[in-house]
Amino acid sequence: YVCSTWGNNHFKTFDGDIYQFPGICEYNFASDCRESYKEFSIHIQRALNSNNHPEIQYILLTIKELTVYLRPKLAVVDGRIVKTPYYSSGLLIESNDIYTKVYAKLGLVLIWNQEDALMVELDNKFSNHTCGLCGDYNGIPIYNEFINGDASYNSITYGNLQKISKPNAKCEDPDETQALPSCNGHRHECERLLTSPAFADCRLRLNLETYIQACMQDKCACDGNEDSFCLCSTISEYSRQCSHAGGRPSEWRTQDFC
Repeated sequence: YVCSTWGNNHFKTFDGDIYQFPGICEYNFASDCRESYKEFSIHIQRALNSNNHPEIQYILLTIKELTVYLRPKLAVVDGRIVKTPYYSSGLLIESNDIYTKVYAKLGLVLIWNQEDALMVELDNKFSNHTCGLCGDYNGIPIYNEFINGDASYNSITYGNLQKISKPNAKCEDPDETQALPSCNGHRHECERLLTSPAFADCRLRLNLETYIQACMQDKCACDGNEDSFCLCSTISEYSRQCSHAGGRPSEWRTQDFC
């Protein structure tokens, strides 16, 4: 079971909901939320890079008593910079120029491309026990995340609820009243991109519609500025998730695309 975030502030929960949340504070991405003993927590902080694209600046991971702080090309464990691959009891951190990966014996795998995309896989012993931007992992989309009792939240309200309050943090909450534009005009192109022959092995493994929706939101947000981040981040995510689900996407990048 995988939760991920990528590109233009897209999130996909353990239960399969896809939503957008453009917050730039520190947030609880996914944590063990049992009252008694919390085995892990993952916090993330995004910021806009020099090209005005959202990137994950750092990830803060606690595994039982260990604290792991990750930045691109940097891993700090309990306050000490460590060389990778780093082994400790029940923990392995690997990193190369493209990915940072963390494997924890308690049932967690974290994969970060050191830029916009983070994927976390959890053992199903945590089902029903998590909270954060990844949701509660109860197997039911929407419930408890965006509908709670009689209340229903939009994704911005939901995201703001996951903020980690830090006394000196200077960051604004995204505006909850701001509705996302309808992007249906882009459906045809997004369908064409995501159903290309390169992804033939992916269609039955993933929910295609959720990625089409994310791609349509990207096209809106890009506003005609077709740089590679804009269009490629969701297609990259689709390709990664397909591989993760055992599929074999073929080479989809070309000289003049992504």
